[in-house]
Amino acid sequence: MLPFDAVLSDFDGVLRHFDHAAQAAIEARYGLPLMKTAFDPELITPPTLGQATEAQWAESIALALGGDERARQAVAEFMEIRFWVDEEVRALLARAQQYVPLILVTNAMDTLEGHLDLLGLTHFADDVVSSHRVGVAKPDPRIYRIAAERAGVAAERCLFVDDRPANVEAARALGMTAVHYRTFDDLASVLRLPS
Repeated sequence: MLPFDAVLSDFDGVLRHFDHAAQAAIEARYGLPLMKTAFDPELITPPTLGQATEAQWAESIALALGGDERARQAVAEFMEIRFWVDEEVRALLARAQQYVPLILVTNAMDTLEGHLDLLGLTHFADDVVSSHRVGVAKPDPRIYRIAAERAGVAAERCLFVDDRPANVEAARALGMTAVHYRTFDDLASVLRLPS
């Protein structure tokens, strides 16, 4: 028996990854603080809470960077950055799902469903809790409770995995077993599955 009854996994930074070298190259080429601007809480919060779209977020980044053609071109390239699934993580989570429900818990935008489809993950998890759809984002305790409820288990019986320490600490505060994901081994060492 596993020591938990559900796995709640972050999406970006655990299952999906972006080309950070390409992001840095765009910043260098245009000489603009693209990442700092894009992830400024004032700009990123509305689309992750369902109050704006990804397209509106992109426009807000361009305006914050000056609103000229150069800024718009840099943002357009940033929005097209390549992303992929970590197949090792996918396989491990799929194995866990043979024993317990798997719920993706992600601070996402209105494009999440399209991206899941593009990656062949539309029906991968038992459920997806998107901040854009539920109106609360990690590390707000409410999103963790929603995920546990969808899994049909008590929070204390959930394993939560995320690449951001603040999100991990919030899960621990609710009594969840929480893993700070940096490498595959961080997850594999906790997710010991029957052979």
